[in-house]
Amino acid sequence: MKSTWNRREFLKRSSAATLAALAASAPVASILNGCRAHAEKPSADTVILLWMAGGMAHTETFDPKRYTPFEKGIEGNRVLSTFKSLPTALDGIQFSEGLQAIGSVMDKGTLIRSYVAGDMGFILHSRHQYHWHTCYEPPQTVAAPHIGSWIAKKLGPLNPVIPAFIDIGQRFTVGEAEELKAFHTSGFLGNEFGPFFIPDPSQGLESVRPPIGMDSRRFERRNQLYNDLINKSPVGEFGSDYQKESLKRSMEQAYRLLNSPESKTFDLSQEPKEVFDIYNASGRFGLGCLLARRLAEQGARFISVTTEYEPFKGFDTHENGHTRMVGMKQMIDGPVAQLIKDLDKSGRLERTLVILASEFSRDIMVEGRPDARVKEQVDQPNVLSDMKFYGMHRHFTDGCSILMFGGGIKKGFVYGKTADERPCKTVQDPVRIDQIHQTIYHALGIPEDANYEVEKRPFYTTPDGKGKPLMELLRAQ
Repeated sequence: MKSTWNRREFLKRSSAATLAALAASAPVASILNGCRAHAEKPSADTVILLWMAGGMAHTETFDPKRYTPFEKGIEGNRVLSTFKSLPTALDGIQFSEGLQAIGSVMDKGTLIRSYVAGDMGFILHSRHQYHWHTCYEPPQTVAAPHIGSWIAKKLGPLNPVIPAFIDIGQRFTVGEAEELKAFHTSGFLGNEFGPFFIPDPSQGLESVRPPIGMDSRRFERRNQLYNDLINKSPVGEFGSDYQKESLKRSMEQAYRLLNSPESKTFDLSQEPKEVFDIYNASGRFGLGCLLARRLAEQGARFISVTTEYEPFKGFDTHENGHTRMVGMKQMIDGPVAQLIKDLDKSGRLERTLVILASEFSRDIMVEGRPDARVKEQVDQPNVLSDMKFYGMHRHFTDGCSILMFGGGIKKGFVYGKTADERPCKTVQDPVRIDQIHQTIYHALGIPEDANYEVEKRPFYTTPDGKGKPLMELLRAQ
């Protein structure tokens, strides 16, 4: 029987797990199951995750169905896609109107059309985002690390000055902050492997220099006082000795970056105007893609760029879905395509794995999945009397699209299939989150049985270490 616990319960249990992680001693590298130092020869060095926060409808983006234009009085069940379908660089493969730029680079990557999100009962964005980013269903007794933290811990930095894990674009002041923080964490691995946050890429340089008005002497004095506070604090006041040392190392790394030439990486004004303008045409997300490209060039391991999750905004379309999707496509189409082109032109795409994904999809009629319907959260009439009802407003978990480029991924490849008629669910080659994670780890050379012993039991990168990579997506080495 699926859990029906609510957001408050999620927060309470997630907070308890985080506190437990702070109190935990050092995770022990386990040798259970013959854990190897590395898997086969890695095909990627860096990962860029382009996160479509809020639930990106597959039938309105990368898996369009029959187009049905709006007319007053139309039955909602007739509406499968509210945009026309247009050709891409792949013969016979079409994308929804408004994504022509991304479609033009699909000969360089793989399209997954059969991702199935977790079945966790009543749908909360924060729970499904937690599941996608950690591979673990909440709640957990142990604070599960973000995939970026696993990668930072297992592989270390490519450049010791640049943070291994950088998160671009997500603020924690726009609603559901605590729920979002629950998975933006390194968990038991330690602070030094957690995300380096850049809420606004246009102000990235401010993240790596002292606050305005603070001279260098005052900053040095404050940094020393902070170190003294940690060093002299009683055992347990700031967590275990391991967590204290990890926190100190994270602060030392930030200090090194502050005084390094690499700090200029965060200064987007260094870009030629013609390049900057292409990315800046769609605002914060576009500039996030530009910053991600610059950070990949300088040695970051894992970079997440988000359209930002804010309840009822962005891809979280609870009404006016068609109109809202027009704007979201304009936000992502140009920057995503330009990022792929730039990485390809510089030769870095071969070693950079780029992933575009969302926590789940959307449908106009079905909440959840057809054989596991859950409580509806949108007042969506069966007959559309107003344009605001025209669009994909309900959460749909049984068919989602993911794009993958570079890093050993096949070029011009399509995997999986969804039904052409409602419910537009996965009907061929279903893909689960542990397979996505393990495919990423495999490309980076991290073995399937990688784990650490926490609370006297092994904690794996995927639940119980059972995740298997989708080898069909990877080019032969």
